[in-house]
Amino acid sequence: MISDSLTASAAVRSDDVVVTAPDIRAVLFDLDGTLVDPAGAITLGIVHALNVHGIEIPDQEVLDSFVGPPLATSLASLPGVTEAMIPSIVEEYRQRYLAEGMQASRVYPGIEDLLRTLNAAGVVCAVATSKPTGLAERLLSIQGIRDHFAAVAGSPEDESIPHAGKGPILGAALEAIGLEPADGPLAETSPQAKVVMVGDRIFDVDGAAAHGLSCIGVRWGYAPAGELEQAGARPIVSTAERLEEALVSAGILVPVKQPAYAPGYVRFVVPQGRRTLD
Repeated sequence: MISDSLTASAAVRSDDVVVTAPDIRAVLFDLDGTLVDPAGAITLGIVHALNVHGIEIPDQEVLDSFVGPPLATSLASLPGVTEAMIPSIVEEYRQRYLAEGMQASRVYPGIEDLLRTLNAAGVVCAVATSKPTGLAERLLSIQGIRDHFAAVAGSPEDESIPHAGKGPILGAALEAIGLEPADGPLAETSPQAKVVMVGDRIFDVDGAAAHGLSCIGVRWGYAPAGELEQAGARPIVSTAERLEEALVSAGILVPVKQPAYAPGYVRFVVPQGRRTLD
């Protein structure tokens, strides 16, 4: 069952086909840094909130590391930030993000085409994010890609409350698409199901590993150099096209076969309106 502290929402389209758990081919996607480029909206919002509270602004590398993990956990690591201040900082950040950040974010190049390909192939797509579920739903809708996902799983709406990482969030996403992560690793409970995580940070790799899943790493996100390699992401890709190839290799997607012709064969196409070739 999905715990009270985590939520997952599902959207069923009229053309969806019901599949049993062993037949599922699914991809769980991280959100910020994987599907959507925050375009500085997250880090600039954090800078604004810290300034309001008189907290010294860390360098850009530290700010970039805030994209991915729970916000409260990241804030707690900053000098001068007390536990009592975190709810107020989070609220200040959230208001700026709601007003400007979501609209400024952009879907990464090639991602929407890949989602269409996965949907057309009958692959179940879901989102597993540390962002609160309601906020994730809103961001996906604003960016025009919500309908590509059968489920969205995120953290509690109150971002000032630290949570236990992405393992439970992935568990909520898996349950929402018809699997039972509470019964054990998917390799044992649904060995015929093909499921993979796609993410840009160590948290995605660790969350996937908690359920016996592999994680494909993407380089266009916010991981520091070497983080994905050390975490064990396999493979690590640099473009949406390479991600599609990795999903083919993982057995999630079946490559489209092109018609084969004999060596030296020249294929002629009759011009429209003509019935024969001279």
